[in-house]
Amino acid sequence: MSLATIYRNALRGPEDVASWAAEGPVQLGTYDGDGRGAVADGHGALVLAGSLDPEEYGDHAHWTLWCPEELPDHVRISWEFLPLEEPGLAMVFFSARGHGGEDLFSAALAPRTGFYPEYHSGDIDALHVSYFRHKYASERAFRTCNLRKSAGFELVAQGADPLPPTEDANGFYRMEIIKDGPRVAFSVNGLPLFDWTDPSQHILGGGYFGIRQMAPLKAAYRELTVEPL
Repeated sequence: MSLATIYRNALRGPEDVASWAAEGPVQLGTYDGDGRGAVADGHGALVLAGSLDPEEYGDHAHWTLWCPEELPDHVRISWEFLPLEEPGLAMVFFSARGHGGEDLFSAALAPRTGFYPEYHSGDIDALHVSYFRHKYASERAFRTCNLRKSAGFELVAQGADPLPPTEDANGFYRMEIIKDGPRVAFSVNGLPLFDWTDPSQHILGGGYFGIRQMAPLKAAYRELTVEPL
């Protein structure tokens, strides 16, 4: 990790997220290439999936996994993503804190179990980008990535999603978020998808980063890096 790097995690397997906070039925594994998106260096990647059947458990089958390090504002957050089995949806939270600035893991906040309303309309504030939105037929028919601001579930920006279905995925895709005060930008493999500036007086600053999936999506992640702008 360079002196300029704020946080880095290779995400090579479950051991790399042993200190992360799991909320909901997340299942961890290791990916070492299957001929469709082979890992060139042979060191694997972290596989994340749900452990409950969404047909039986509905929206309680989804989950969130939080990085334990609180991040500052004015950062570039990047990671690599490879969808393995769909349908499903991938999402990340960032700038996440409790209302009034409470720490995300404060005992004063309501418990969270992975149920989505607890995150978008509960007692935390956050920005969240949803991408690979392949859960429902309507999402697969017209593919977008969405930026929402919560609490309140406000859709503030949207762009086309270039990620292909799993059978056409060609190795890992590099995802990147710029969080710079009121500005949020998102790109995939260097392709800009949206660039939004918050016009409100309530600008979310630093906070926590988390990964979320809607079951039954299974996906691989690696090379999470947070750098100052």
